[in-house]
Amino acid sequence: MAEGIRLNKALADAGVCSRRKADEYIFAGAVRVNGQPADNPGLRVMPGDRITLNGRPVVLREVSAQACWLLLHKPVQVLSTARDPEGRETVLDLVPEPWCRKRLYPVGRLDYFSEGLLLLTDDGELAHRLTHPRWHLPKVYHVLVRPDCGEEQVEAALRRFRRGMTLAEGERLAPVETRILPSRSERGIVLEMTLHQGLNRQIRRMCRDVGFTVLRLMRVKEGPVDLGSLAPGRIRPLSASEVSALRRAVGLED
Repeated sequence: MAEGIRLNKALADAGVCSRRKADEYIFAGAVRVNGQPADNPGLRVMPGDRITLNGRPVVLREVSAQACWLLLHKPVQVLSTARDPEGRETVLDLVPEPWCRKRLYPVGRLDYFSEGLLLLTDDGELAHRLTHPRWHLPKVYHVLVRPDCGEEQVEAALRRFRRGMTLAEGERLAPVETRILPSRSERGIVLEMTLHQGLNRQIRRMCRDVGFTVLRLMRVKEGPVDLGSLAPGRIRPLSASEVSALRRAVGLED
């Protein structure tokens, strides 16, 4: 675009910070454009402009580029990181043409042995909101567990989930909406669990503390976006309506 883009939006799109935080950096004199101090968040920047924050270069998405939003069904034993120093397979290794040419990164994480919905994007501002505790969207998981206890203890465990519990490590959890799904599995029972916070390996640690062995853990929904019938390892772009719904969910204008 010939007129460029606002400096605060350019910083947010680069994934450096939120647009509001970018304003703070700019007014504090921490941002320079082409070597000159920038004190106006509305300053228009163009492709090729050199921008630094606290002396460090900021790599901007091309001003003319359309943000890319993808939904991946992450398989098990794939890392939800952009790269791995040990050379293990990451989610970006699964991205096909033409999207693999973009500077994508995962929004949030799923652990190595978990699967399901994972968003990939180059839209820094929206990704920042989605990973910020203030805007944490509910995430829904289907969890196949084998209870190492009787039926009465199962109901007691689910009540602990629903009212909130304290993990063995001492962290206090918010209530987790939990219900048993109809299932023909002979291996155990399938729980649908809705989380409103995002502690590391939260579901696995909850299940450990009530005597449930997790056999399969799959994220099926994040905010307004559903995994649907997408097969493991497959990717699809989000529709315009899905992106708009995500933006509304985290307080961004369309």
